[in-house]
Amino acid sequence: MLDSVVKLNLENMANITSHLKKLSKEELIKEIQQLNRDFSVVRDFFVCKFDADDDKILDKYKKVVKNEFFPTRGLGKMRLSVARKAVLDYKKISQSEENIADIMLYYVENGIKFTNEYGDIDESFYYSMGAMFWEALKYISEHSLLENFQSRAKQTLIDTEHIGWGFHDELEEYHRKYYKN
Repeated sequence: MLDSVVKLNLENMANITSHLKKLSKEELIKEIQQLNRDFSVVRDFFVCKFDADDDKILDKYKKVVKNEFFPTRGLGKMRLSVARKAVLDYKKISQSEENIADIMLYYVENGIKFTNEYGDIDESFYYSMGAMFWEALKYISEHSLLENFQSRAKQTLIDTEHIGWGFHDELEEYHRKYYKN
């Protein structure tokens, strides 16, 4: 099945490429303008690509994450899929390695704050938080940002000291791989 999906994607890309090659420069510009008008993610992509300061876009995606845990009104729905998708979507459009690392940790920080305020959650919740923490630390290390995020990574451990399910131990193990103290 995966082979057929890959084949379909390659065929689709070939069709798109063929179509775009036939367009004039003006027609290509119109296509891009139409995409920009119709899809907010395309607008966000262009802001991140051409604006050296994409903090407004980062804030927009962080707001999605925060809203799943701590909306301005009512209780958080805690739809991890929605919050995680915001992180992954931002990673696709941003050019800022530091901002990408920031939103990854932000996801974990909000999850930890939520469980500290409302009590233990379930295994899949802790799995998601642990996986994102691991991904964040790996990303931070790969982009030579360890020093920039050292205090936040350490605070994450401090904030999980009283959380059950072996969650703190898991995060501590991940932390120890990248930070020696």
